[in-house]
This record gives sequence, C-alpha cells and structure tokens, in this order.
Amino acid sequence: MNIDGYIESIDDRWKAAFSNTWKTISHTLPDGFTTEMQHGIPTYVVPKEKYPEGYHVDNEALPFIGVAAHKRHLAIYHMGIYRNEQLYEWFTDEHPKHMKTKLDMGKSCIRFSNPDKIPYELIGKLSGKMTVDEWIELYESRKS
Repeated sequence: MNIDGYIESIDDRWKAAFSNTWKTISHTLPDGFTTEMQHGIPTYVVPKEKYPEGYHVDNEALPFIGVAAHKRHLAIYHMGIYRNEQLYEWFTDEHPKHMKTKLDMGKSCIRFSNPDKIPYELIGKLSGKMTVDEWIELYESRKS
C-alpha cells in the first residue's frame, strides 16, 4: 500500500485529522526527509541516499516521524523525541500550553483521542526542531 492508499483506508472520523497532521509536519519538517510506508504507516525518513546504513533493525531507511490513524486515536511516532531527552522535556512542558487534556504519550508515541482537538501548532513546532543531520548524529550516538 502507498501513502495515498493509506489515506483512503482511514476511517472517516480520522481522515481530516490525519491529513491535517500530515500536512502540518510536511510544511514544518526541515529539508532532507522523504516519505515512504514503513511498518504499514506513512513515515518521514532519512533516505538511504543520505544515510546508506539505514535503520539497524531492518535495514530500511532511517525512520523519523510516522503518523497513523488507529481505530481510537491518531498516533504520531517521533523517533527523535524518544532519543533526545531535552526535546522530550520541551514537548511535555509545551503540551499544557496547547491542550487542556492530559498528555497521552509513550516513549516515542504521542496519541490524540479526539480528532477535533489536535494541537497542530505544537506538532508543527515539534517537527521543525530537528534536522536530518541532527537526527543522524543522535541516532549514531546510540552506538557509543
């Protein structure tokens, strides 16, 4: 399945929220990331041309941000927030300034259960905070 096919398959309840989230990230993400389907969801990645080593788990392009519309929530999988404690702290501090609801977050997964209450401005700020080169450097630091 390609990204357009994924969007077509989304439940109507989540389609607009997914599209707006995807567009927000696309407009604020620094240059150099590309898109592809990884693990069944649309994902912004560091292309293999830029980072030939790829992701150590499956040798695909290095994933950065994936977006998925599930039955009960919209999920943003941000690998940089998982690896960068300062970015994680920034996001958790900023969230209450944009949302009245409690943050529903795992290590890399940010979940939103109401399609009408997605903090697009916050998502845009988050997606613009790390360049391709910064993400590669952070990813490489896992080896040390």
